Amino acid sequence: MTRFRITRRAALLGATGAVTTFAIGGRAFGQAAPVVFGALPPLSGAGGPYGPAMLRAIQGVVEEANAAGGIRGRPIRVVAEDDQTNPDAGVRGARKLIDVDRVTALMGTWASAVTTAVAPLCWENRIPLFTVSGADSITLLPHQGFIFRTQPNSRLQIATGADFLIRQGARRIFHLAAQSPFAQSSQEVLTEKFRAVQGGAVAGYIVYERDKTAFRSEVDQVLRARVDTVFLNGYLPDVTILLRELFRAGFEGRRFTPAYAVNQTTFQTLPNEVTNGVMTWQPSPDVNSGAFRRLQTRFGNVEVDPYSAQTHDHATLAILAAAQAGDASGVAIRDHVRRIASGSGEVVDNVTDGLRLINAGRAVNFDGASGPLDFDERGDIQGTKFRYERAENGRFVLMEIT
Repeated sequence: MTRFRITRRAALLGATGAVTTFAIGGRAFGQAAPVVFGALPPLSGAGGPYGPAMLRAIQGVVEEANAAGGIRGRPIRVVAEDDQTNPDAGVRGARKLIDVDRVTALMGTWASAVTTAVAPLCWENRIPLFTVSGADSITLLPHQGFIFRTQPNSRLQIATGADFLIRQGARRIFHLAAQSPFAQSSQEVLTEKFRAVQGGAVAGYIVYERDKTAFRSEVDQVLRARVDTVFLNGYLPDVTILLRELFRAGFEGRRFTPAYAVNQTTFQTLPNEVTNGVMTWQPSPDVNSGAFRRLQTRFGNVEVDPYSAQTHDHATLAILAAAQAGDASGVAIRDHVRRIASGSGEVVDNVTDGLRLINAGRAVNFDGASGPLDFDERGDIQGTKFRYERAENGRFVLMEIT
């Protein structure tokens, strides 16, 4: 049974070489100028449990591509900056990658607030941005085709989560949301979904500052609303506090939260009696795909989470798009991503086979570790599976995959 999580070992492995990597894979490239890609994952902050492994997945693809000859004989270099799960730090990192390192693609942004802040720098400099952020507002920006999102947008995520809760019998819910671009769009979808069900309602909605150390007033409002379910739409640090305070206050209803907000760290921090029954959901990678199995092999005993599967695909798409174009500029990559992701070429699930076929003059269609990569006109991924789990005695038990 697969649970997508990041352990301390994964973070340490992923952080190796986290500032700058020039992966050659033992191949001699002569004097060919390298193609430089930028990675901007959260190596610290709320996304810190996930960023190191996201970077490691990117590095692995680049190593494989360089071992296969790079992009038309040019080696690939990855330069990484820590966005700290903070928009200001993200902008500083992006400016450095764009202005100093001269990257032609940027990948791996996690928090929606960071992606929203960084995106204008990318389209203004004609650099494609590959992201795992979910807020609807991101691809509504005037990005001129320079954003590709492998994470389902917030409308799709919240709609599927709401449908699951309704199937579980939820009717009156309270929405506790951390301040983020994700919050308001989530509230709109929840309201729409529960109004359509007899007896359904979002009986309360609070947006809180996520760096608080106590949420007693918010929990008191949850109790007064007499709801059967609370949706904890936050991040790992704040959801950990909220779970503890809900338990102490005697809340006995359902607790539902994104999987990135409850993981093994939560089980190490809180007693089982506090976490038992917490339900989580997340987009599911294509665990049966060749790309996912290869990534599992590379990660060894460390489990592959959805974000690492997606950044693996970010790097592969950028490399194959540049190779197909015969041009590693940002515009060329942007213009060829869809040909690689959903074209009529031969199906491949790894960068090595993709480069081999492209170098032989053949078209390819890449299916990734995160699943089929069909982007709509806004740059949103179209369709994915979701995984629902419940915490039981310090571990997660699968409820369903839909």
